[in-house]
Amino acid sequence: MEPAGTTVTTTAAAAYPRKILDYMEGFLVSKTLFTACELGVFDLLASSQHPLSLEEVALGIRASQDGTERLLAACTGLDLLNTQTLDGQVMYSNTEQSSVYLTQSSPVSLTQSIHYSSKTIYLCWHYLTDAVREGSNQYEKAFGVKSEDLFEALYRSEEEMVKFMQLMNSIWNICGRDVVTAFNLSPFTTIYDLGGCSGALAKQCVLAYPECTVTIFDLPKVVKTSREHFVTNDNQRVSFHEGDFFKDALPDADLYILARILHDWTDVRSIELLTKVYRACRPGGGVLVVEALLCEDGSGPLTAQLYSLNMLVQTEGKERTAAEYTALLTAAGFQNIQVERTGKIYDAVLGRK
Repeated sequence: MEPAGTTVTTTAAAAYPRKILDYMEGFLVSKTLFTACELGVFDLLASSQHPLSLEEVALGIRASQDGTERLLAACTGLDLLNTQTLDGQVMYSNTEQSSVYLTQSSPVSLTQSIHYSSKTIYLCWHYLTDAVREGSNQYEKAFGVKSEDLFEALYRSEEEMVKFMQLMNSIWNICGRDVVTAFNLSPFTTIYDLGGCSGALAKQCVLAYPECTVTIFDLPKVVKTSREHFVTNDNQRVSFHEGDFFKDALPDADLYILARILHDWTDVRSIELLTKVYRACRPGGGVLVVEALLCEDGSGPLTAQLYSLNMLVQTEGKERTAAEYTALLTAAGFQNIQVERTGKIYDAVLGRK
């Protein structure tokens, strides 16, 4: 008679490990999506106004017919493309989601986020094992640049800075309205968006609250790029202030927005920044923290858990629970802290002075 433990092991081994296999090969899915975007498959199909054959797609993206056929088949299997047969020939077209999110002409396009994931984040994740062992980011191994100054590493070239800003722009074009309307911010008329980057969240804020003005506070080179590429002079209620929020004085305001900022930093640096914000904040004002919140019991969400690993690979910080952000805000002096989950990637935490 076999020991009970042997029976359990044999039974488990006999089961088909679909989930593990899916996880093991998950990077194949990501790279298929990355490659299709980089080659312009979805843009080509969108511009054609009608389904295209394999030969037409291969010619349009300047790729081999064999390679294109395999890529299109994989995209079809991932429900990124539709197919139909006309006169015995397979014709390809975008799905609705691909048309909306994977074409550069779409106002809510994710293509810039995808390019950044492919060219920057993916390379950093090659060193995830080292990051876990060492407890530090891997920019030096991935790109040959030291990371004593986090944003000098992130913005190691003008091209890389623009890519990062495009990433942020696409994120807030999709998620921005949800976080700025999670609370009624209409009492706050003078708002500073610290590390406001491309200005996408600032634009969402002035759209939601017609009486407010938003000032984007960011590094001089970021402000310069934002003015050139992202924020036009037509946005009369969006302005800029050049500075480093750790080193330079913060102007007084009714509300400060910290969106995807604190997750870059340790608890000590986060409290340092929040304390500075508290001191500059007008009485009755507040701070809006926008982050991907972890569950208090550690059960998820999976996206936030994976983002926390990404923070390890790329930054000094981590994703946190609502209780952890509450503790940081309380340590800085903020009171009456409220938490609102949006049901999407990013949630909102509001602290009052």
